[in-house]
Amino acid sequence: MNSFYKLISQIKNYKPQVAAAILANIFTAIFTVVSIPLIIPFFQILFNTSIGTINDVAVVDEGLIGELKDYFKIIISERGREYALVLICLVIVIVFFLKNCFRYLALFFMAPVRNGIVKKLRSDLFTHYLRLPLLYHSDERKGDLISRITGDVQEVEWSILNVIEAFFKSPFIIIGSIAFMIYISPSLTVFVFILLLFTAFIIGSISRVLKRKSKYVQENLGMLNTVVEESLSGLKVIKSFNAEEHQFSKFDQYNSNYERGLTSLLRRRDMSSPMSEFLGITVVTILLWFGSRQVFDLQLSADTFFAFVFAFYQVIEPAKAFSNAYFNVQKGLAALERINAITDIQPEQKSLSAKTNILFRDKIEIKNVYFQYERNQTVIEDLSFTIKKGEVIALVGASGSGKSTIANLLPRFYELSSGVISIDGVDIAEMPLDNLRELFGVVTQDTILFHESIEDNIRFGNNSYSKSDLISASKAAYAHDFIINTEHGYDTIIGDQGLKLSGGQRQRLAIARAILRNPAIFILDEATSALDTESEEMVQKALENIMQSSTAIVVAHRLSTIRSADKIFVLDKGRIMEQGTHEELLSRKAAYYNLVKKQQL
Repeated sequence: MNSFYKLISQIKNYKPQVAAAILANIFTAIFTVVSIPLIIPFFQILFNTSIGTINDVAVVDEGLIGELKDYFKIIISERGREYALVLICLVIVIVFFLKNCFRYLALFFMAPVRNGIVKKLRSDLFTHYLRLPLLYHSDERKGDLISRITGDVQEVEWSILNVIEAFFKSPFIIIGSIAFMIYISPSLTVFVFILLLFTAFIIGSISRVLKRKSKYVQENLGMLNTVVEESLSGLKVIKSFNAEEHQFSKFDQYNSNYERGLTSLLRRRDMSSPMSEFLGITVVTILLWFGSRQVFDLQLSADTFFAFVFAFYQVIEPAKAFSNAYFNVQKGLAALERINAITDIQPEQKSLSAKTNILFRDKIEIKNVYFQYERNQTVIEDLSFTIKKGEVIALVGASGSGKSTIANLLPRFYELSSGVISIDGVDIAEMPLDNLRELFGVVTQDTILFHESIEDNIRFGNNSYSKSDLISASKAAYAHDFIINTEHGYDTIIGDQGLKLSGGQRQRLAIARAILRNPAIFILDEATSALDTESEEMVQKALENIMQSSTAIVVAHRLSTIRSADKIFVLDKGRIMEQGTHEELLSRKAAYYNLVKKQQL
């Protein structure tokens, strides 16, 4: 519930709108309550009597009700029944017109409040997604994360924030109507509320499992989205393996679970409306019986009793709104719990101190570094080496030896289990992440491009570069020639993940993006693995020219691409087996020599 109160507390950011909505709701309640006694003179005129009579014995009303009856008695005697009828009908129309005008204004002012809170919730969740460490995202299903920021947030809007209007409107109407009911007959009001408490207990019992069922439904929707996202992303693989039926079977399983859960949830939720109506009619029937006895006993006039029933009706509608709100809030809380399960996770630590403006001038030191993805799964073990400014170092080894992990530790994509990585003597854990990552230009094996233009992909969020800088970076990556031959040149939209381009073209765009940044340190994680032989040679020459003035860390599978590296580290199970230049390692005829021989076969 703390999360619920935290969500609702955001209303304070919309004080003018909320104040205007409350004022409009107060006027709505006033005109609602004012409309109640207006039916008394209507029935007074209809029954052709100035006071209610039962068996020729007068029931005299006092106070406001009596004064109202006396006023219309005078009008009837002086102007006639038709004039009085027109007058009371005109007053009723005006009162209900003003009531609904203020009702609309209340909704008008609350709309930006509700939508603004949802916008902030969605924005906060997306921002948190981006700030969560990569290690978290590697364990989570993207479809489920998408479901939380779309379906769950939408559920919060429908189920929780919609009821804000009820909370700001219903209490005023209920209080005003109850006050009028107490004014007419305190005993009858007490009797009515005993009945309402009984019905509230019955309705409440229906919704006790609603929250649990709703959470189950949202989880299955997340799994459903995961299957869709994975299937669309891996469509080529699915088709090549004729696995359409397999994916459909998986989709159908979660779709069926979602359907069954949602059906059960809706049946329980939909039970509230007919149950509420039945219990409401039962209460009204008992009220009519009990009130009629008071009319028969001359404790209450007939037209005043009608006004009491009308006032009770004005209580029933907002009370039903509260009942529906309770059901909806239970659903919304389940969605809110799933959202908070994400937002409660600790994001990446920006820094432990205020060190800023770190520049790479001398060397990177890796000392006694350990890293584990999970307990008892050590990937890097007691690793130590130094990278001097201007050096090109290569990390080689079998799959799973820890090459890419080291590349991910340097920009703090992952946090160390123990040990220290420092740049010019400053622990990277004490550097602001933004400042640290400005030092690196990363090109990964899995090329990540976006459904934007070629130019937007190369610039990627930084419009400070000139067009000439952009073209120079593209030429250096040997991408300019194929770019200008596309349909719209640099303005060509490349499709989802750049699917309109070949693998080599996509990789060259990623390299151009890194070159344009002009980083102090390049991280090339299998950067040329997706290129054909001709493209690989061109890009390799370009990278060698650029890296003459930069430091580069190359994770390599093709050993032919790292012959000119200043130092090569051969890794096995997170440890350095041997290190040296290409020639030195070949002369030892050990681990590196064996790797080269295997690739030459």
